[in-house]
Amino acid sequence: MPFRTRGEGMVRVRTQAWKKLAFCVLRRWENEHTSARLRRIFADWFGVEVGAYSYGCFDPDRFPSGTKIGRYCSFARSATAFDTDHPASHAILHPASYHPGFGVVQEWCIQSNPLVIGDDVWLGHNVTILAGTGSIGRGAIVAAGVVVTQPIAHYMVVLGVPAKSIRARFDADRIAEIEASTWWTLDLQGLRAVFSADPPWLSGTK
Repeated sequence: MPFRTRGEGMVRVRTQAWKKLAFCVLRRWENEHTSARLRRIFADWFGVEVGAYSYGCFDPDRFPSGTKIGRYCSFARSATAFDTDHPASHAILHPASYHPGFGVVQEWCIQSNPLVIGDDVWLGHNVTILAGTGSIGRGAIVAAGVVVTQPIAHYMVVLGVPAKSIRARFDADRIAEIEASTWWTLDLQGLRAVFSADPPWLSGTK
């Protein structure tokens, strides 16, 4: 059985396991759309920053430390991101060769690649975001089952394995209007006011 070695690596692994269990309980009690406490603890314990009103992302097993997620994002609960790959250049691929929890090495021996996800991004079911993707732009739609390997620009619709951007959601003029509105910086009350005003960029009508 792994993880029997006593040492700092082992302590970190067990502490992380305890935190994951406690956080799972907290997540069931809190409203993940609005809870500031849930966001604060997720950032403090697991190093993942989540903007206001985003949901489906409060899982340290699916979103690794260093991930930054914008506001108003909608994630399917089967969407997963990775910040590292098995080291193909190493003689040994097993995590024992790079994960300190096995007691073979003292520190992580592979470099992580943090992910930044913009505001109002939609990740469909079974989306897999591989290490090295780097960024997913504001307003992007990543369809179900997509495997993302490269950065995704703002407002793109992405399909396929590997992912391919098939089109922009809107024309350049409407994207400019949406960007100028900075609607994602608003709280829900402010967003209600936007919908009441019904500006042309919202529905795409002139």
